[in-house]
Amino acid sequence: MNGKTIYDNYEELTNHGNVQERKVALSIAEAGIQSVIPYVRTKEYVSLRGTVLKIADKTFNLEKIKHIYVVGVGKGSYPIAQALDEILGERISEGFLIVKEGEKRKLKHITVFESSHPFPDERSVVGAKAIMAIADKAGKDDLVFAAVTGGSSALANLPAGNVSIYDMQATSKLLLQCGADIVQMNAVRRHLCNLKGGKLLQHAQPAMMITFTLDTNTPGMPWPDLCLPDPSSFQDAIDVLKKFGLWDKVPASVRERLLDGEIHPEEETLKSLEGMQQALYSVGNQRIACTAAAKKAEELGYKPLVLSSCIDGEAKDVGIVLAGMTNAILAGENYTIQPPCALICGGETTISIIGTPEKGGPNQESVFGFSKKIRQQDHMAFVCIDTDGTDGPTDMAGGIADGYSKNEMKKLGIDYQDIFQKHGTYDALNRLHDGIYTGNTGTNVMNLRIVVITKLEGK
Repeated sequence: MNGKTIYDNYEELTNHGNVQERKVALSIAEAGIQSVIPYVRTKEYVSLRGTVLKIADKTFNLEKIKHIYVVGVGKGSYPIAQALDEILGERISEGFLIVKEGEKRKLKHITVFESSHPFPDERSVVGAKAIMAIADKAGKDDLVFAAVTGGSSALANLPAGNVSIYDMQATSKLLLQCGADIVQMNAVRRHLCNLKGGKLLQHAQPAMMITFTLDTNTPGMPWPDLCLPDPSSFQDAIDVLKKFGLWDKVPASVRERLLDGEIHPEEETLKSLEGMQQALYSVGNQRIACTAAAKKAEELGYKPLVLSSCIDGEAKDVGIVLAGMTNAILAGENYTIQPPCALICGGETTISIIGTPEKGGPNQESVFGFSKKIRQQDHMAFVCIDTDGTDGPTDMAGGIADGYSKNEMKKLGIDYQDIFQKHGTYDALNRLHDGIYTGNTGTNVMNLRIVVITKLEGK
């Protein structure tokens, strides 16, 4: 982020195409992202005066607390931990935070450890062991703070049974490529790991665990995964692999682990919070981001329509659907809303991959789905961005398109069929000067999509 805006390449993004609409769409998206950076919100929840620690509606006398521990993992966990580090200071007995490789940031009283994303590696195991060791040492007179946000599925892993981290890596790649949604993917990943599915919370007992999270609120997926019960079972994990034809493709150790878990109920993930000393607070979510984006749109003179905060599915198809809605509005066929307006939605899309993909990400692919189906050239722009600043395994946050994008693609010889077959969106957006770069934003509430429409076509 460059200080004036979150966009590192703002001038590049707004010097071609529908400049006015591009600027407005980027501004609305930025307002949404800024609203869910959790540093300020965490400080609103936590205050320390003398030996009295207040956490929302809870009060603790620190004279009766032996140790305070801070653990964390996730792409949006650093600002939460930063706030706790500043508030609690020397009172933190030990802390360990796992972030995505490349953050290059430190804290005074909490160790910051960089791990791998979107696929786990040995660092995922090192980090997971470190936070589990802290949880295991916590006693009944201790407080454990947990900062857990999206990305933890790859960043921290304790392989279960005979599963290796490489087996988990291979399984994660298969799941990401098959088109399974996040609920299905996590049903499998939780049951291959001794940390996920509420097991971090279990290990911290009988200490009081206070969890701060960015609530992604995907239906059927409790969040944060390490500190809440898990509704899925070993059989659910088996069913997912069989549904997508992966059962015979995953490593033998994975099949062995899931089948063994079926006959050993004690291996199951946490199913209830009964008896657990815990409290959980959300310091940001998709709904807040969409609401803030809508407010910004109104301030700029655009009527907002929040479609949903949890639109999921195949990435290019989401872009295609939004283009269809935009075409109808531009043609005056939509009776729900008229220009000037802004369509706003959140959620998490996926990509179905066959073969070896080129470099790209789901937000980037949504941009090409949109630009392929948009009919008019003028009066609109579309921004699709991952709120954490990294779309898939790339350093690109997402992309922007308008009615001129298709023409530019033809000039550069970029073919839609190649894009969707090979998933080489990263290089294509760079050539179009339409790839959005922000660096780490300090939050992570999945995707944010903004369509800005200024007036009816031909008017």
